[in-house]
Amino acid sequence: MGASENLGIPADVKRRKVILPGKEIEIALQDWGGEGPLALLHHANGFCAALWAPVAEQLRSQFHVVAMDARGHGDSGMPQEGATPESFSWALMADDLGQVAHVLLEETGESQIALGLGHSFGGTLTLAAESQHPGLYERLVLVDPVIPSTAWATPERIESQSGMVERARRRRSRWASHAEAHDQLSTKSLFANWTPSAFDLYIQEGLLEGENGEVALKCPGEVEAQIFGNSLSLNLDEVLAGVRTPARLLWARHGIFPREVFERVCAVLPGAQLVEADAGHLIPMEKPDWVVENVLDFCSLA
Repeated sequence: MGASENLGIPADVKRRKVILPGKEIEIALQDWGGEGPLALLHHANGFCAALWAPVAEQLRSQFHVVAMDARGHGDSGMPQEGATPESFSWALMADDLGQVAHVLLEETGESQIALGLGHSFGGTLTLAAESQHPGLYERLVLVDPVIPSTAWATPERIESQSGMVERARRRRSRWASHAEAHDQLSTKSLFANWTPSAFDLYIQEGLLEGENGEVALKCPGEVEAQIFGNSLSLNLDEVLAGVRTPARLLWARHGIFPREVFERVCAVLPGAQLVEADAGHLIPMEKPDWVVENVLDFCSLA
């Protein structure tokens, strides 16, 4: 059994919310504590901070670990205007991340976030936050980040993206109970390679319980769809031009992007490293221990 097989969020993890200046939106944080420098973790589209638990539990022996829920996800608030292209633009959400980082730096008195760890669109937002706020992070580990660029937006990829948007909008979002959600979702191919603890965390933390025990996705399908549909709103060339921070990209061999896409990104980022994962796109839910090993190795803490 791997080090990541503990279930649930430990009782000593502090859950709190911060209100972003000028935005009047609450962002939920899970503060795992730890005696080391700050590590700020960002999840993938449609998921939540809690899914970092198997990784965060191990990293807090070396870092002060904080995981955040993006707007419209997990326990964070929704924009007052609802799910619109403007309220879920990638640049705006990267700025959310940067603001959270500055709140943490002000609280701790540190000058940098030692580790920015992001998965999928969370990896892209982490990269964009560093570009918007140069020097925000000391190191970046980007787990199969979404690489939005018209340079490789082939007709096939555009069609695939459109399919993701529509599937998100049509996705079932309500069940009679946690048990029914568990039974129905466990049959989906999306979760086939997840560790049992990751799937249980999603059922426990990704659903909101209402009256009579009914549950619903905390991240509405329309939010997920807006984010998928907005990916090309981020100018990747501008983002990459603003990043000089050491970075390691973890590429999923069985994921979304061909390896050459990541090789192009690494060629632009000074000294960037590319490591291949024998996994699908959802690497942290499939191989959390492997993610931890890469973080510690990259930060010379292994």
